[in-house]
Amino acid sequence: MVSPSCSLCILVARTDLPFMMHTIPHLVKMSKFHFTQRILAIDTAPLSGDKVSRPGTGTIEQLRACCEQLLKNGIVDKVVDIDYSPTHQDKVYLKHFGSRIRKTHNYKGYPILGTIYHIEAPETDYVLHYDSDMLLHQQSDYSWIDEGMKLIQQHPEVMAIRPLTGPPTDNSIMYQKMPYERDANGFYRFKFFSSRVYLIERNRFDQLLPLPIVWRSYRRKILNHLPTNMKTILNNITGKGDLDSWEIMVSNQLEATQYIRAVIDSPKAWTLHPIDRSSEFIEALPKIIEKIEAGFYPPEQAGHYDLQLKYWL
Repeated sequence: MVSPSCSLCILVARTDLPFMMHTIPHLVKMSKFHFTQRILAIDTAPLSGDKVSRPGTGTIEQLRACCEQLLKNGIVDKVVDIDYSPTHQDKVYLKHFGSRIRKTHNYKGYPILGTIYHIEAPETDYVLHYDSDMLLHQQSDYSWIDEGMKLIQQHPEVMAIRPLTGPPTDNSIMYQKMPYERDANGFYRFKFFSSRVYLIERNRFDQLLPLPIVWRSYRRKILNHLPTNMKTILNNITGKGDLDSWEIMVSNQLEATQYIRAVIDSPKAWTLHPIDRSSEFIEALPKIIEKIEAGFYPPEQAGHYDLQLKYWL
C-alpha cells in the first residue's frame, strides 16, 4: 500500500523574525516525517490589524534572508511568496467562499488568502500547517502525523486533526474554553476549529466548501442587518467592513455539518502556543525549546495550551 503524501506548509511574515529561526527548525525536527515538500510561504502584504504593533518587526529583506538561510540549511525545500494576483484571489475565493472578496486578511491582520493559498498550492494528499510560533514535543517512538492520518482514514467525520493542546495531565483534562467530548477511539471531538496547527486531507476539506463568509460588526449598527452577500458587495465597492477569522468561518461550517476537528489524546505528542512576545521570552526561547524537545514541562503547564512563561524561567 502506497503511503499518502503530505506537504508541510508554514506561513511567515515580518512579525515572525524574532523567533522563526528557532521555532521553524524545531518544528521540522520534532515532526519527524518524510514530507513530500516543506514550504515556507512569505506574506509580502503590508502589515495590518494588531500585527502593526508587534514587537521586533523587521523588513521584508530580513525576512527573505532568514527564509533563504532555512532553505540553504535544508530545513525547508521551497520558499514562495503568497500569490496576491487578482486572478488567483478570485479563483480561490470563489471556490472557498462562493464569492469574490476584496479583503485578503482578517481584522487582526491574519492572511486568509495566504491560508487558502497553502491549502491549494500543494498537490499532495495531505497538508500539515503550523503557525510559525508553535512549539511541539513528540516522543521518538511516536508520530502524531501517522496517527492523525490513520484516524482521518478511519473516521469520515474528522475534517482536521492535531496533537494535544498542552502537555498531558494525570486525569486527561484539557483546560479549554470550547466544549469537547472524548471519543473512545483515541481522540477528543471539537466543533471549534483552530488555525494554529492542523492536518487535513485536501479532498475531504473540499467537502466543507464553500465556507460561510463572516463579517465583523459594523460601527453603524444598521449595516449589521444586511444579508451577508450585501455586506460583501458593500466591502468590494467601498472597502468598509472587516472579515472575521478564517477559523471562525471553518468552525461555523463544522457546526452546520457532521464534521469535527479532532485532537489526538496520546500524551506522546503535545503543543504549546506562546502568547508572550517580550524580550524576556525571546531570550529564553532556545532553552524552552531544549526542554520541550526533552519532554520536560513545569507541572503548572500541564493541560494548558498557552505557554505559562513565568514557570519556564
